[in-house]
Amino acid sequence: MRLMVGLWLLLVSSLLGAAEPRGEMTGQERERTLILLNEPVVMFQASLGSLTPEARVRRAKGRIATLEESDLQVPVEVESLQRFGQSVRFITLNGKRLVMLVEKDLDESDELTLDQAADRVRERLEKMRLQFIELRSPAYLAKAAALALGSALLLGAFLLVLHRGYRRTRQWLGNRLLMKRSWLPESWRPLIGPIELRLLGAMALVVVVIALYLWLTYVLGLFPHTRVWSQQLGQSLLALCARLLEGGLAALPGLATVLIIVVVTRFFIRLLGLLFDRVQRGQVQIQGLHAETVGATRRLMNAVIWLFALTVAYPYLPGADSDAFKGVSVFFGLMVTLGSAGVMNHAMSGLVLIYSRALRKGDWVRIGEVEGQVSELNALSTKIVTREEHEVTLPNAVVVGGRITNLSRLAAGRGLPLLTRVTIGYDTPWRQVQAMLELAARRTPGLNGDETPLVRQLGLLDWYVEYELQVWVNEGEKPALIRSRLHGAIQDVFNEFGVQIMSPNFVAQPPQNLVVPKAQWYAAPAPAEDNKR
Repeated sequence: MRLMVGLWLLLVSSLLGAAEPRGEMTGQERERTLILLNEPVVMFQASLGSLTPEARVRRAKGRIATLEESDLQVPVEVESLQRFGQSVRFITLNGKRLVMLVEKDLDESDELTLDQAADRVRERLEKMRLQFIELRSPAYLAKAAALALGSALLLGAFLLVLHRGYRRTRQWLGNRLLMKRSWLPESWRPLIGPIELRLLGAMALVVVVIALYLWLTYVLGLFPHTRVWSQQLGQSLLALCARLLEGGLAALPGLATVLIIVVVTRFFIRLLGLLFDRVQRGQVQIQGLHAETVGATRRLMNAVIWLFALTVAYPYLPGADSDAFKGVSVFFGLMVTLGSAGVMNHAMSGLVLIYSRALRKGDWVRIGEVEGQVSELNALSTKIVTREEHEVTLPNAVVVGGRITNLSRLAAGRGLPLLTRVTIGYDTPWRQVQAMLELAARRTPGLNGDETPLVRQLGLLDWYVEYELQVWVNEGEKPALIRSRLHGAIQDVFNEFGVQIMSPNFVAQPPQNLVVPKAQWYAAPAPAEDNKR
C-alpha cells in the first residue's frame, strides 16, 4: 500500500515538476511560471540576454494569444537548435515558436535532460491546444452544458429517492420499535432506538455529501477552464481514500490486540461474577465479604479491572500517539482533578456506608432530624422516604458525618420497634398506668402480638412521671400509621378508666399531699397482685 501511494504521488509530481512548475509555488516562482487555463505548463529559470524569466513568460503568453484557428489544427512539435552558444529547444505550433528551453532552465533535482523536459512541455501544450479547440467549439460547449444539466437532474432525482428512502426506513425502524420487533433488547430500546435513527440520518448525510462531491468533480471536468480543479478534487479524494485505507490496515494489529484484551477481561469478570453470586447466596464464605456488600464490591472490582484493561489497551488504540489523543487525555485529567474533590468525598463516604453495613435498602433509619425508610443507596447519595411520603436526598458525606440510628437492623423476626412516651401525674398508680399502656398495645392492630409490650418509667420529674411504651410493628406495616393507631388506643383506654393524660403543672402548693393510697395501688386494669417486672 505504501508503494502504491508513493507511485501515485510520484506520478502527480511528474506532471507538475520537470523544468517548469512546482506543486506549491512561491510568489517569485508563480511569476516565472507559464499558466494556461489554471494549469502550470513550464517554469523559466534562466535569463536570455535582456529577457528575464518573467519577461519570457509574458512573451510566451503574447505569442499564444496571437494564435489563429488554423494554428490549433496542427499538433505541437519540438525543434532542436543551437543558439547563444548553447543547445536550445523550441516548442512550436504550426511553425510558430511558442516556448524556448535552455539547459539553465532545468533543475538538477528533477534529474531530467533537456530533451525530456522539452517533451513534457510539449505534452502539456498539446493538452492545452485540445482544450483551446474545445473552448472555441460551440458544439462542444453546448454538449458540456447539456451533460452538466443532465447530471444535475440525475443528482436531484438521486437525492429525491434517497430522501424518500430515508423517510420510509426511519418510519419502518420506528414501527419496529413500537411493535417491539427490533433487534435491540427491550430494556435498551428507549436509549438505543433514538441513537439508531440518528445514525441513519448521519449515514444519509454522508451519502449526500459524497454524491455532491462526485457531481461537482464531474461537472468541473466538462469545461476546459475548470478541468484542473476537477483533477485536483479527484486527486484529493483518491489521496484521502488511500490514507484511510492505509490507516485502517495499519490499525488492524492494534485492534486485534485490543479485542483480545477485551475478551480476556470479560472472561475474568465473569469468573469473579460466579464467585460473588455464590457469596451472595451463602454458598461460599470469604473473610470480610458479606452478602450486603457483594453488589458494591462487584461494581468496584469491575470498574478497577476495566480501568486496568483500558490502561493496557490504550497504546494499541488507533491514533493513541496523536496530538489529538494527548490533548483529550490532558483535558480529561484536568476535569477529573478539578471536579473530583467533592465527588470523591461523597463516593468514599458511600463506600464507608456500604462496607460498614450501617445502611441498606429497606432499612428504617433516623439520620439527624430525618426518619424514614431507605429507598436508594448509591455511590453519591442516600434517599429516604419519610412518614409524610416525602423523599429526602442526603449526600453520603453528610450521612457519614452525622449519627445513624438503624431502627430495623435488629428487628428480624420481631418487627420494627416502635416507641412512644406519655407523662402522668403522681396521683395515678404506676401499676395502673402500666396496665393501661399494655392494654392499649394489645388493642392496636398491626402490632406483633407475640411480643409482650414493654413499659419503662424514664423519669420522676417535678410534676409527673414519664412513661415509655415499646411495641413491635409487623413486617409490611407502615410505622407512622401504626403509631397513630397506638396513640388513639392509649387515649381510649385512659378515658375508659377515668385517668387524665394531661400532665399537671402547679402554680401553688396543693392543700394536701398528692399520694396514691395503698388500697388503690392495684386499680383496674392492673392485676390484683404486683408482678414485679
